[in-house]
Amino acid sequence: MKAHDGIYVDGAWRPAAGTDTIEVVNPADEQVLAHVPAGTAEDVDAAVRAARAALPAWAATEPAERAARLTALRDRLAARAEEIAETVTAELGAPPKLSQTVHAALPVAVAGSYAELAAAHAFEERLGNSTVLHEPVGVVGAITPWNYPLHQIVAKVAPALAAGCTVVLKPAEDTPLTAQLFAEAVDEAGVPAGVFNLVTGLGPVAGQALAEHEGVDMVSFTGSTAVGRRIGATAGAAVKRVALELGGKSANVILPGADLSRAVNVGVANVMSNSGQTCSAWTRMLVHREDYEQAVELAAEAAATYGERIGPVVSARQRDRVRGYIEKGLAEGARLVTGGPEAPRERGYYVRPTVFADVRPDMTIAQEEIFGPVLCLLAYEDTEDALRIANGTEYGLAGAVWAAEEAEAVAFARRLETGQVDINGGRFNPLAPFGGYKRSGVGRELGPHGLAEYLQTKSFQF
Repeated sequence: MKAHDGIYVDGAWRPAAGTDTIEVVNPADEQVLAHVPAGTAEDVDAAVRAARAALPAWAATEPAERAARLTALRDRLAARAEEIAETVTAELGAPPKLSQTVHAALPVAVAGSYAELAAAHAFEERLGNSTVLHEPVGVVGAITPWNYPLHQIVAKVAPALAAGCTVVLKPAEDTPLTAQLFAEAVDEAGVPAGVFNLVTGLGPVAGQALAEHEGVDMVSFTGSTAVGRRIGATAGAAVKRVALELGGKSANVILPGADLSRAVNVGVANVMSNSGQTCSAWTRMLVHREDYEQAVELAAEAAATYGERIGPVVSARQRDRVRGYIEKGLAEGARLVTGGPEAPRERGYYVRPTVFADVRPDMTIAQEEIFGPVLCLLAYEDTEDALRIANGTEYGLAGAVWAAEEAEAVAFARRLETGQVDINGGRFNPLAPFGGYKRSGVGRELGPHGLAEYLQTKSFQF
């Protein structure tokens, strides 16, 4: 598979400072796809310097011109959709249909939304006797994960560019090829040199250098809560802005009287999608005691249909992590309904779609993010008990509520400590703010709230 052997800095591909490389492995067959540079602190410094030099001119560019560049970027991503989907399937292991409908298509929609926002946003407003200016934060260090490689890049880079910021991107080392395709699209879209820069590399080296660099004004990171804490501490010491989209352990609450079959089936699909590698997945299904055993049967039936069509997880490390959690669930007394820790195939980083019943709220699998195709069913006694269980983790990223009446679901959702809630299977909205309460992060992505993360305010008094 095609890969650049350099980094993208100041509008051109150039050799990295060092000679070390990163192997990119296909998780479906464990074959090496390509090698990319393992960028160093020196490479990060070159990229930040280019972004700093490009900042004054890009920040001064009219919003309509920034919108035009984002529109061109959207169009280039759309034109490359087939290549992007094939690349995501190869380096992430996502099934081709998912790569086409989500991994390639969603970033096009998000890029388009920021083209429209850049053109329509009021970068100046009158407030009493003051004029308030919304100005770019500056140079943004974007550190993105592997689970939705292109979507997470676009969700950071597009609003940053719309705001007038310049960017240095450090993508996940497991999925760097998709990031290289994005850099090509940026170049083709006519974004000025230095406005966007790409350094591939390892988190503890290139990622840490980017977070610590004095020339970076803001760090936007998506990944684990543990790494987010370290980045937050680093940024805090330098008094620079952070946006952190971290872990989740979201609850899918099915209230008495809801359409149980639909709620369970949609809930299972939500967890199994992308092989369970979704931070907002509803990995805890809460069902009233009277409906519980029926829900367990429905969940088992639904999960069994994913056995032959679920993709692998991204790496051997991730496979072993997920299997370890499944073994932990068994050891702590959860009832295995389907799946288990055994390898379903001889090659590839596959994990069996797994459903646990009789899960207690204090079990490890009910408290910690597994990030694999594992669903936990928990029984509750009444609405207050359901609320206590749903809010009873350190996370608060997403969730769902199902009820016979929408008003009942909304009343319950208002009491959830989480950043986003789907009501009776509500559709995904790329303009709605996405982000978490508690240890699920700081800040919001997508839509106008995502744009606001990359702006700072100045006021003139008259």
